[in-house]
Amino acid sequence: MRLSSLLASGAASKRAAWFASLWLTPFALTAQTTSAAGPATGVPIGADAVEQRAMGTADGVRVVASFEGLGARFVGPHGRVALRNPSDNSLAVGRRHLVQTVNSQLAVFSRAGTPLYGPLPTNSVFRGFGGPCEDILSGDAVVRYDQLADRWLLVLPIFRRALPYTAPHGPRRAPLPRPAERRDTVPRPAPPRPGPEPANGQYTMCYAVSATSNPLGAWYRYAFTRPLFPDYPRPAVWPDGYYVPTSTGDEVIEKHLCVAERPRMLRGEEARELCRIVPGVNFLNTADLDGRTLPPRGAPNLVLAAGGAQLQGVTDASELQLWRFSVNWTDTTRTSLVGPERIAVAPYRYLCGGQLTNCVPQPSTERRLDAQGDKLMARVVYRQFGSGGRIVAAHSVNTTSGAGGVRWYELQVAHNGAVTLAQQGTYAPDSATRWMPSAAMDRFGNIGMGYSFGSATHFPGQRFAARTPRDAPGTLGLREAVLVQGEAAQTTTLRWQDYTQTAVDPVDDCTIWYVGDYLKAGDSAYSTRIGAFRLPGCR
Repeated sequence: MRLSSLLASGAASKRAAWFASLWLTPFALTAQTTSAAGPATGVPIGADAVEQRAMGTADGVRVVASFEGLGARFVGPHGRVALRNPSDNSLAVGRRHLVQTVNSQLAVFSRAGTPLYGPLPTNSVFRGFGGPCEDILSGDAVVRYDQLADRWLLVLPIFRRALPYTAPHGPRRAPLPRPAERRDTVPRPAPPRPGPEPANGQYTMCYAVSATSNPLGAWYRYAFTRPLFPDYPRPAVWPDGYYVPTSTGDEVIEKHLCVAERPRMLRGEEARELCRIVPGVNFLNTADLDGRTLPPRGAPNLVLAAGGAQLQGVTDASELQLWRFSVNWTDTTRTSLVGPERIAVAPYRYLCGGQLTNCVPQPSTERRLDAQGDKLMARVVYRQFGSGGRIVAAHSVNTTSGAGGVRWYELQVAHNGAVTLAQQGTYAPDSATRWMPSAAMDRFGNIGMGYSFGSATHFPGQRFAARTPRDAPGTLGLREAVLVQGEAAQTTTLRWQDYTQTAVDPVDDCTIWYVGDYLKAGDSAYSTRIGAFRLPGCR
């Protein structure tokens, strides 16, 4: 049976028609570019005060796992992978398995890195379900591990409008499909349905929740419709729901904030999705809970965004914006979204002026890479301690060296719910560019973050830096670790990853996993490297 989103606004549907072709194949140009003379043009007054211009010197970042994920030369149990650009890298870590998605492909690994399943299209999870979740293969699939329930969550947006179903859905619970034979050649990506989209059609957000802790077993499948384009989903686990913000298009300053009914979805029961339209705002990130210690009962999910507005030419800001999203499943009319509150931070300028810009230089080519500098990157993480909550967020900013650095924040959440800035810093230890970060906090309060690294003399690769609570405020005091060195430039497109992701290991609640892109020598398409890091105190 078709389940519809409960929309709180009658705002007109927006379209991003040009995006439909963007996720199908690599491309070379965008309408928004920066000068080829350099990636980053200046910083606002006061930004330099929080720059960390020397690398941490303390030992403590231990690389405890490193292996190949989905990419150009990857071969799994079901053959080779059909890559799309950007990778939209996503990683989830469970007690026995890892699940990775890149754009529209999915694979399951053992914790030692052995491929166990895939690669297969992400909509394979919806085989037999019917409707656009099964019929249309879109990008931007994201996977999470729900450590509170030991379950897996897959979120799959559908970028084409479809007519209401003419028949009921197939079974809500179904096992992963078992292909009959291995694929030894790269399959062609499945195109969207041919023909024009129906004018009265709706977009769809597809959810799959594993029925057990085994991602190779059965999944509960859900489809929620909406009038707005569901780009760039960033799902977050919270006790009362799966919170998923999306962008309604790159040509409008408007975002969509939704929550799905987690308690019922974990049981495979009929569930609802409740949404709010948020106009005039940058990309939103919902707080994603790490660890098993719960926030105070009934605490709202905290939603963050960077300041500024690229489409209005505002690329400098000195604030973070905060909303409080409180859902009431008993009486949905009492659901509320309150904000924005404005949290003052050191001034910053979007790296290279924002997203879809020719930004990061590479050796031996004029092709520069996009930095997605207009937004806080996934994940914005929340961890509950006895003294209150902690939030860590990060984004990419211009630095005084004329390159790019990682601006990060730690916010504290008091028992009364007040959110204040605890510390901040911009990690920019040299003239190379560090960008597109993803942060995490372990159970000891250590903060770690992975990010892309590159320059005119270094092919783009992946690195990791961290701090302990004993380090000076605003600094990453542990020496930077290299996950993988890039071996070639990406020349086919400026799009680089779009995002990447950390994940905290549910077994020890302190090992931090991370995944990111690089190119191998002689390749024109990306590979991915999955790694795990332990910080002081983690055994």
